[in-house]
Formats: sequence, structure tokens, C-alpha cells
Amino acid sequence: MMKKAFSSDLMARIKLIKGENFVTVENTKNLTDQELIQLIPYLMRESSINTCKNVNILVDSQCSKEVDSLLKEYEFTLHDEHVTVHKVLDESSNMQGGFTLKNLHDLPLAEFKKVWEASMEGSLNSPSSLNIDEQMRSVEVELGPNYKKSCMVAYENGTPIGVTMPHIEPGTLEEGRIFYFGILPSERGKGKSKLLHQQSLEILKKDFNASYYIGSTGHNNLPMLKTFQNNGCTVIERNKVFKRKN
Repeated sequence: MMKKAFSSDLMARIKLIKGENFVTVENTKNLTDQELIQLIPYLMRESSINTCKNVNILVDSQCSKEVDSLLKEYEFTLHDEHVTVHKVLDESSNMQGGFTLKNLHDLPLAEFKKVWEASMEGSLNSPSSLNIDEQMRSVEVELGPNYKKSCMVAYENGTPIGVTMPHIEPGTLEEGRIFYFGILPSERGKGKSKLLHQQSLEILKKDFNASYYIGSTGHNNLPMLKTFQNNGCTVIERNKVFKRKN
């Protein structure tokens, strides 16, 4: 009984994100290495996790070798290292201009998926293990019935230049996130990432009533890290991303 209560306490301190074909375990920074070592076997006995097609666990980049070894025992492989940032969305920043944005209430799903898929080409982040239809389904599952409002294509003079997907993190009232953010390969290196990201933060503040923003990207994605820095975001975490496919 004590052991079950202990495991429940650990579960309450982490965050589980469940999509159509994946489960992601976040916020493990709230646990010591020893607690994480106790939690991992418990998680992997849970049928909803053990049978899920894709399982992701984020652990602090400074975690012990014991945690690394245990994850490998459970057939996890190191996929990437993520940098997480934070920014308070105050009222003082009111940008002018920006790109024309259309969401899924304004454009066909096929066009959105086409631009989204194109914006992933040559990305410096590690590729997703889900195809575009699975990723689209994950957006619907994770963001809920209002997901169409978040799925946006950015246009410049009528031509698509990228995708941004601002939303309120499920389970919170004021935490702004961007499910996916990407610029088309032909439009990269022209300063458009900074402007579209800045515009996305404005949308989070004004249209979604977010009071702060949490973002993340792979540690090798230097252009996105530069965009975060240019738009006043502060690094708060560095996590290793371990993945397991069932």
C-alpha cells in the first residue's frame, strides 16, 4: 500500500501528454534521480504506456548514468536533447505588421498539411516518428475541439512561408505554447522566423489570453534558439529526449 501511494505521489509530480499514437512524460525535473529510477519501472508496467506505439521520456540533461542505463534496459534510445525557454507575455510589446495568417477555418486541411509537411523538410530538429496524418490526429487529440483555431499558415503576398500552431497548454489557463513552428526551406535565413514567432507570441497574448510562453527546440537547432533569444525568451531547462517504439 505504501509503495502504491509512493508511486501515486511521483505520478502527481510529472506530466503525461497523451496523443493518438504516443505518450510523452515531462516535468521529471521535479524528481530526484533515485525517484526517477523507481518511477520508470512503474510507468512501464502501466498498460496504457507499455502498449503505446511511441513513448517519449524527457529527463534532465545532467541525469545520472543509472537513469540512462535503466532507460536503455527498457529499450529506450536517446533521440535528441531539448532546450526549453520561458517568456512573460506582458502588454508592453505591441508589434506592427506581420504576415497574413489563415487557420483551418479559412483554408482546406489538405493545404495546411501540405505546407506543414514542407516546413519540416531539412529541419534541424530530430524527425518525428509519426507521419503527417498521425501528427494531425495528435493535434486534434491533444488540443481538443478548438484545434482548428491553432493550425495556421503564414502568407506573404499570397505565398505560404511557414506554419505556426499557438495554443493554451491543455490543463492550464494561461500557459501559451506553439505545437509546431516552422519556416519553408526557401524562406529560411531571411529573418522571417523572428517576425512570425513574435507574431505568434502576440496571438497567444491577445487571442488566447496567455500570460506566459513555454517553448522548446532541439539543441542543434541554432536558428530557432537564436529566434528565442531575439524575442526575449530565457532558457529554463535542458532535457534529454528518450524514445521507445512498441
